[in-house]
Amino acid sequence: MQRRFSTAVLAAATLLLAAGCSAGGAQPQGGASSAPAKNRDTAASPGATPSSAVPPAKGSVEVTGTLATGLKSPWGVAVLPGGDLLVASRDTGKIVRIAAHGGKIAELGSVPGVEPGGEGGLLGIAVSAAFGTDHQVYAYFTTASDNRVARMNYDERRPPGDQLGAPDTVFKGIPKGRIHNGGRIAFGPDRMLYVGTGETGDTGLAQDKRSLGGKILRMTPDGEPAHGNPEADSVVYDYGHRNVQGLAWDDDKRLWASEFGQDTWDELNVIEPGRNYGWPKVEGRAKGRAAGAGFMDPVEVWRTADASPSGIAWAKGSIWMASLRGERLWRIPLNGTRPVAAPQAFLKGTYGRLRTVVAAGDGTLWLVTSNTDGRGTPHKGDDRILRLRVS
Repeated sequence: MQRRFSTAVLAAATLLLAAGCSAGGAQPQGGASSAPAKNRDTAASPGATPSSAVPPAKGSVEVTGTLATGLKSPWGVAVLPGGDLLVASRDTGKIVRIAAHGGKIAELGSVPGVEPGGEGGLLGIAVSAAFGTDHQVYAYFTTASDNRVARMNYDERRPPGDQLGAPDTVFKGIPKGRIHNGGRIAFGPDRMLYVGTGETGDTGLAQDKRSLGGKILRMTPDGEPAHGNPEADSVVYDYGHRNVQGLAWDDDKRLWASEFGQDTWDELNVIEPGRNYGWPKVEGRAKGRAAGAGFMDPVEVWRTADASPSGIAWAKGSIWMASLRGERLWRIPLNGTRPVAAPQAFLKGTYGRLRTVVAAGDGTLWLVTSNTDGRGTPHKGDDRILRLRVS
């Protein structure tokens, strides 16, 4: 269970939608393309080691089918060992299972205690690194008082709708707000649980190491600080984030994260323990006096109109990034932590807002739309999960 953790004052729920949130309505229009290809170097680190196989500058995306339609506010997705998907509904608090072959949908049940509102609700989900033996499903969700992580036993022998056991709270006390709730969770190659959080619109939380807001957290499956964290008694893995929305690892076990900017730059970051990613002192790359302040620069940046990023996945030597306001899928080909070429956009405006992208193996991705979240324009069949073949 969770250790005692001294947090800063929990941010009060705010009704002002800050610029750069997934709505994007308060953001000024940016350029039609990503940042120029120059000035791409990230800070020197062991993670900058080149990859063994360098992807080509240009890739491809082919939509090979639609797995499911009619989903309501889908957010988190987890892949079961056999390939089927678990999908969380932000606004209903339900988790469903979708067969990878045929798309049959079966309801597992609802997560008790979910209180949707604004950008809060049932957000990220993950299956235990030992799912084959413990059958545990983890969920990040908003309650009346906080954001928290709980785990539930999944018993598929029980009737549909009643397959989730009572939630066991693993970690609580993450600040909540109408905006910037973070919410993406994933088990890493080290079998530890990583949790992306937002600063709830209270920008000071991001630089406050005593707060859980505006951070990436790393913990054991039981919610304890993981061995090797920057501070032995803390789950805080890094800090200085505005709103972490995507987590993924490359073939060399480097952690990547996507992040909402405010008015100017959205970010893709390579994550190193203990580093400061700058917010709110820096948005995008550090310049001028801030450049010497020890902030970790993003690997890539986008104008907010072109991205407003959400989930990310690793496949074929590239990070693939789903975009909400930008309504497109970005490909970022990488050699180590250095981009091989400028990011490449696919599916621009074709399927609306894109929330989550998940690697399924063999150059295949699952892509989840987000048009029923109150900020999109739903069309017949929304929301849906698409099958993509990528290169």
